[in-house]
Amino acid sequence: MINIKRITINSALFVAVAVAPSIVSLTPYVSVSTAYAETKTKRVPALREKVYSQLARAQKLADDGDVKAGLEALDSIKDRSSSMNSYEIAMMYNFYGFIYYNENQLDKAIAAFESVVAEEEIPESLRLSTTFSLAQLAMANSEYNKVIKYLEQWDSINTKTIPDNYYVLRSQANYQLKNYQEALKYINTVINVTEADNGIPKENWLVLQRALYYSLNQPIEVTKTLEKMVKLFNKPDYWVQLAGMYGEIGEEKKQLAIFEAAKQQGFVKTRSQIMQLAQVYMYNGLSYKAAKLMEQGLLSGVVEDNPKNQVFIAESLVQAKENNKAISYFEKASEQVEHGNYEQRLAEVYITLEMYDEAADAARLALDKGGLTFESNAYVALGMAQYNLQNFDASILAFEQAEKHKKSENIAKQWIKYVKKEKLHSETLKQALL
Repeated sequence: MINIKRITINSALFVAVAVAPSIVSLTPYVSVSTAYAETKTKRVPALREKVYSQLARAQKLADDGDVKAGLEALDSIKDRSSSMNSYEIAMMYNFYGFIYYNENQLDKAIAAFESVVAEEEIPESLRLSTTFSLAQLAMANSEYNKVIKYLEQWDSINTKTIPDNYYVLRSQANYQLKNYQEALKYINTVINVTEADNGIPKENWLVLQRALYYSLNQPIEVTKTLEKMVKLFNKPDYWVQLAGMYGEIGEEKKQLAIFEAAKQQGFVKTRSQIMQLAQVYMYNGLSYKAAKLMEQGLLSGVVEDNPKNQVFIAESLVQAKENNKAISYFEKASEQVEHGNYEQRLAEVYITLEMYDEAADAARLALDKGGLTFESNAYVALGMAQYNLQNFDASILAFEQAEKHKKSENIAKQWIKYVKKEKLHSETLKQALL
């Protein structure tokens, strides 16, 4: 029989995909004309007309798609960098970094942007944006310790409001480094601040928070996060995961309710989701619903037609006292395996249905096939079937075989005593009738 005590969730569902945010709009790309104008109003070294025109040419070549020519133009400028001031050199490396980033050469892009912030006389806005983008590039390049290093550098020079991305990046980097408690501190900060301002946390923030609580073995907090995700985003996976978590924390009634709600919305579609719901039905005593759900899954082809699933349906029907309907599923399962366990279960079902000839045949077939998990059960079923067919000697022989097994020794002895008594009674009655 299938005994389902607790439906747990698959931890794979809770892996946070710590994807670096898009940095195209945040890369410290400054057009040459903007940079030239900036030197007229801010206290930074001048971007001279000659250098301006050379950088503008390199920028146009890259913007027009001729990356090679753009890099060659920058190389030509670099050859004369000894005559350039700090801001001009920084702008040159800034364009190197922008081109390398667009070409997905992250190592070179990072090196170029590091050269930007290495220059002392540059606008603080450029230093801030470049340092922050270095953190994003390091995240994209899976250099998580560097992410934290760059963000700490950024934090030391920033004087304005800290953006959401700062907290998210620090959390993502610490998550990847398995510093879960530290990561949780940052993601909780951005979520709490957003909610305090009546804002809605971004979905990927909650995905990360959920993964962190799961990694820290805090199932109640995982459940609370999933409750938010269901409410805010209403995605099928979140409903199924929330149902799984309610089972994890012992809230079986809520688990059933959430799964039912998900099913009504058409969210229970995949093989694993159907099987999870069927198990939840079984746990809550809704065995017939479990059987029907799995039957539908088989008919649609979503659930695999294999012995395990056939037997699940059969056992569900037995628990629902639909023994006749269970027979065909046990038969289908038995045809697909070499062992006799399913014939043994058939024998027991046939006895319940008082189909003793069929029970005896099934028990014998189970013993002939062998490989039984509990061989004694097959002998007990055979003995009971033979007794009801009034084949007393055959019944006693079967129970004597069952007696050899410790598991069925006591019940076999009781049956042997009973069958012998019934045999004697039957023989006495026959003699009296002669």
